[in-house]
Amino acid sequence: MTAAGTGRILLTGATGYVGGRLLERLERDGLRLRCLVRRPEALAGKTAPGTEVVVGDLLRPETLPATLEGVETAYYLVHSMGDVADFEAADRTAAENFSRAAVAAGVRRVIYLGGLAEEREVLSPHLRSRHEVGRILRAAPLEVIELRASIVIGSGSLSFEMIRALAERLPVMITPRWVDVPAQPIAIEDLLDYLVAALTLPAGASRVYEIGGADRASYGGIMREYAQRRGLRRVMLAVPVLTPRLSSLWLALVTPLYAGVGRVLIDSIRHPSVVRDGAAAARDFSVRPRGTAAALAAALEDEDRAFDGARLGELLGDKTTVKRLVARFGHRIVDSRVVEVNAPPEVAFALVQRIGGRNGWYFADWLWRLRGWIDRLAGGPGMSRGRSDAGEVRPGDVVDCWRVEAVEPYRRVRFRAEMKLPGRAWLEFEVTPHGAGTRLRQTAVFDPRGLGGRAYWYLLYPAHCWVFDGMLRRIAARAEAQARERKSDAGT
Repeated sequence: MTAAGTGRILLTGATGYVGGRLLERLERDGLRLRCLVRRPEALAGKTAPGTEVVVGDLLRPETLPATLEGVETAYYLVHSMGDVADFEAADRTAAENFSRAAVAAGVRRVIYLGGLAEEREVLSPHLRSRHEVGRILRAAPLEVIELRASIVIGSGSLSFEMIRALAERLPVMITPRWVDVPAQPIAIEDLLDYLVAALTLPAGASRVYEIGGADRASYGGIMREYAQRRGLRRVMLAVPVLTPRLSSLWLALVTPLYAGVGRVLIDSIRHPSVVRDGAAAARDFSVRPRGTAAALAAALEDEDRAFDGARLGELLGDKTTVKRLVARFGHRIVDSRVVEVNAPPEVAFALVQRIGGRNGWYFADWLWRLRGWIDRLAGGPGMSRGRSDAGEVRPGDVVDCWRVEAVEPYRRVRFRAEMKLPGRAWLEFEVTPHGAGTRLRQTAVFDPRGLGGRAYWYLLYPAHCWVFDGMLRRIAARAEAQARERKSDAGT
């Protein structure tokens, strides 16, 4: 007998990092899924048609019976770190409410993701709470599969984004002792494999599995590996003492973390999180997790795949904006602007496709030529390569110092920069019908490499604004002029 079957699966924590990734995986596997959320708008447009989204709150037990009705297996992926002041009490209450409601509803199995640490140690509040929640769930007459994991490496995870921010922004790091505490990082893809495989484990008593990657590494080791993969040279200077409070304030200055969340995280990092007994997981699961280097490579490759397939206009909406798409595409900086064009979409799109070469860049061509000359001095291709005389561009075509990366006819063109840069850059144009005319969006994307990449972006940002804004408006003006000519010719 297995836990997976005809019954519906309940997923709690679907708006969190692991829960969100697991949601995508379970939907891809075609499983019957129900998501319990406090704010349904957080999942609006993010679930498959067959997935139920129900409103409930683990701290309000009266909301739970209806959400658990007909559920066979439930994923428990919630915790209150950073949400409330006394998160331990909140986690305890939530687990007690959930376990009582799950028993009453006849839930067969609960799959819980906890934290990896030695129980005999005096644990941090976060890890202590993670273990306590597991004990509360296992104390109920339920079959509980508890997976205890260490650092999760994946784009968007709290630990990975902290590692990335430190390695990218600090050429010289003053490192406290917690940087060298051993851990056993696990790739998000491998963690998801364990979570999905837990559905089909043979029925039995509750059990705890320690899971981790193929090797051990400290936060410092992961940062060095990340820096090497990104071509960054980093120096780490160890200091004997740096309190969790000071460390959290330091993290808040240079990473996306709030100081409160950073302090809770550092309190946990101070404890080794390594697999001490992996025999049960090796016996019962067929997952063969990768090592730290492969996990980092997979995280960065996943970001690139997500960016390659993204429609930036749909993500950014109708507004002109400058923002970071951190959670989805790493730390890429996005500068996007929109103009309304009184011309048909095909007219505007044709002008975008003819950009570069002898046609020029529609605005400040002298500055483009200067940039090309500087690029040639730095060993890059400059602007000398030109482009084909064809009116259309195809993926792989060269356009001066750019290469065409993606084309959707009459909709979108994306160029990737091949000039010498402290990072990677793209320029995308999107054309969409809007009333009787067209909405033309231009989006510049930059993936800075290290502190030098960020300095490059911000130092040249005023010039970029002037050039890109002028280019967009010039394309719009030419499109409108051509549309007027068409109407005039049709009238005669």
